[in-house]
Amino acid sequence: MSDQPNAPAGPDLAAGIPADSLEDGAMIGGHVGDDAVLLARVGDECFAIGATCTHYGGPLAEGILVGATVRCPWHHACFDLRTGNVERTPALRPVARWKVEQRGDRIVVGEKIEPRDPELGGSAAPISRPTGAAKPSSIVIIGGGAAGSAAADTLRREGYDGAITVLDGDRDAPYDRPNLSKDYLAGNAPEEWIPLRSPDAYRERGIELRRGVRVASIDPTGKRLTLGDGGELRWDALLLATGSQPTRLPAAVDPGGRVRYLRTLADSRAIIEAASRAKSALVIGANFIGLEVAASLRARGLEVEVIAPEQRPLERVLGPELGDFVRGIHESHGVRFRLGRTAKAIGEREVTLDDGTRLAPDIVVAGVGVRLDAELATKAGFGNGRGVDVDEQLRTSAPGIFAAGDIAFWPDPHTEERIHVEHWVVAERQGQTAARNMLGAGERFDAVPFFWSAHYDVTISYVGHAEKWDRIEIEGDLKKQDAAARYVRGDKVLALATVGRDGESLEGERAMERSSPG
Repeated sequence: MSDQPNAPAGPDLAAGIPADSLEDGAMIGGHVGDDAVLLARVGDECFAIGATCTHYGGPLAEGILVGATVRCPWHHACFDLRTGNVERTPALRPVARWKVEQRGDRIVVGEKIEPRDPELGGSAAPISRPTGAAKPSSIVIIGGGAAGSAAADTLRREGYDGAITVLDGDRDAPYDRPNLSKDYLAGNAPEEWIPLRSPDAYRERGIELRRGVRVASIDPTGKRLTLGDGGELRWDALLLATGSQPTRLPAAVDPGGRVRYLRTLADSRAIIEAASRAKSALVIGANFIGLEVAASLRARGLEVEVIAPEQRPLERVLGPELGDFVRGIHESHGVRFRLGRTAKAIGEREVTLDDGTRLAPDIVVAGVGVRLDAELATKAGFGNGRGVDVDEQLRTSAPGIFAAGDIAFWPDPHTEERIHVEHWVVAERQGQTAARNMLGAGERFDAVPFFWSAHYDVTISYVGHAEKWDRIEIEGDLKKQDAAARYVRGDKVLALATVGRDGESLEGERAMERSSPG
């Protein structure tokens, strides 16, 4: 089978490898039958788990070991070597594991132990870390996005057996939102990949998922919610994970509502449908969403122009060098930029720019930022005017109420500032921490922020958080798509952006964890 195109790579671990070939802290990718398997040694123990990340299929053997866990090189998911369980998102499903034994001078991988997951052939596997604290009898989560869905999943994995209700106004939630502007919009991912879980998985876990439901108000004192239809719902613990909404152009600019925005699965479907009848597109905004939309529409064969008021794409986040690099990637794929320009008037057939230029795109998509969806917190008296302040355990000032995701402003131990981050993985990890703290874990949220952005076949990985920096130190060659950029303030690296250096991104994340206070 070794000469077949899809034959498993690496050594046959069922036959074993020399014990002295696997040092402490090392790992090797191999196979047992047709299964790709990762074999790792931590101290005197050896572990074998599935070698493929359950998120997007990243090769775990190319990641790094941190204690008795392995981190995926693509999107930094983390798996426990002992159990196969997910320790950190964006992966949501565990991997299989195998029994390992040493026979003489060889390490041999034996019987497979399937992951206990409803969608992978078993029942949910609670982690059950007892805290001794009283557990809430019912938990309500407002928002079925990254933070809310990860929180519900974590509650069950932690062994919580009380009532869980997830409320979301989006009739399609929860789903893989990052894919909406990437592979799904580009036509490279079918819609069946988009849901995070099947409906059966929520039912089997006893999670009540109520979609298309709007929450009108929160009563923190009475511990009840008023729903949009006038109904009420009581809770013992509440997670607010409402995320954000696209910033819309003024009605004076787009009086006919021609502009399309991308936030939901329905939005992405609508853009795909419109693109099927179009030859050209105008994208307003050169931020991550705008540029990912531009790349996806080019993949569908449309002529694409991008307008934005700034002089360089993504300069505020990535700096001038990477901004020029990203622009060059898009221009090499045929995207035209009109920078330093804004839309003055958008009509049924024409778009007039502020310099008088008239364009006639078939479709117009805007990605000009977001506004935090924190109105419920503001009305209930625990908002901060923009989002929600939380402590290091993601608790709001209202007893029993936690917040996670885009709306949460938390004390970040790495920058030693109060920050908020509008990225999927951060929201998921906050959902995990909030869930455990609802059960009394008393866990500090200290994950280093991480996101990735895909532009055609080029992915930028970013760890840390840098709103301001003194200098950017670039190592490598961006033209060869092999580089790292460090954002430094004083003598501290606040963030690291990499292209073609997945291992360095993981090591940078680990270094930031080690250097943070406490």
